[in-house]
Amino acid sequence: MMMSSVEFFRNLPPKQCNKCGNTLDEMHESYIQQCDECEKDVTVLKM
Repeated sequence: MMMSSVEFFRNLPPKQCNKCGNTLDEMHESYIQQCDECEKDVTVLKM
C-alpha cells in the first residue's frame, strides 16, 4: 500500500545543519542547508 504524501513528510526526521548539526526550524522541503548562526558566519566571511 502506498503511503500518502502528508504521511511521508510527517515521518521525515528533523533537518539538521550541514556544518554544526543543530536542528533547523525550516520545513523538510526547504533548500536551506545551514542554521542561522552558521549562515551568518559564511555571510561575514564573504564580505
